[in-house]
This record gives sequence, structure tokens and C-alpha cells, in this order.
Amino acid sequence: MDHNFSIFMCIFAAALLLYAAVLGITKDYNLLPYRARVSVEPKDPEKYAVGLAKIIALTAVAVAVGAAVSVWNMAAGAVVMILGVIAAIWYGAKKIIRNDSDS
Repeated sequence: MDHNFSIFMCIFAAALLLYAAVLGITKDYNLLPYRARVSVEPKDPEKYAVGLAKIIALTAVAVAVGAAVSVWNMAAGAVVMILGVIAAIWYGAKKIIRNDSDS
């Protein structure tokens, strides 16, 4: 099996997308792990949960794109995945969470 990495990363991306969908739909701040809830006290927990769900979904898309590229070339897929996850987290922290917390 030449594409084990791609298959597992697609499964991981699907699991992340599922978690982001559940978190975004329910808007339940308590779905976050306990250690994450303790370190952050948002003004509006529902809004924070939706913003975090957006970031998780963006990260899942970056992992899925990296997995698709790794079918063609494993090294290129790993680079795309790493850069995509970094970009998704940076964009999410800079734009999504700050814009949600400002209003």
C-alpha cells in the first residue's frame, strides 16, 4: 500500500470536520477539552465555540489538501499540509477569533 499516509490523513481530516460541525452547530463551549476551557474565559462562549469551529474546519481542509497532494508526491504533500495548517491557525487567530471577540 503506497498511499497509507494519504488515507490516514483523509480519515483524520474527516474526523476534524465532523468535530468542527458538531461544535459549530451545537455552539456548546463544554465540548472543548477541559484543559482548553480552563485556560480561556471568553466573554461569549457560544460565539467563541463557533469561531473555534471555523478554525478547526480550516485546519481540516488544509490536512485534506495535503493528503490529496501526497497521493502524487509524499514530500510535497507533507509540506503543503504543514504550511496549510500553519496558515489556517494564523488566519484563524488573526481574523476569526479577533473579529468575533471585538464585536
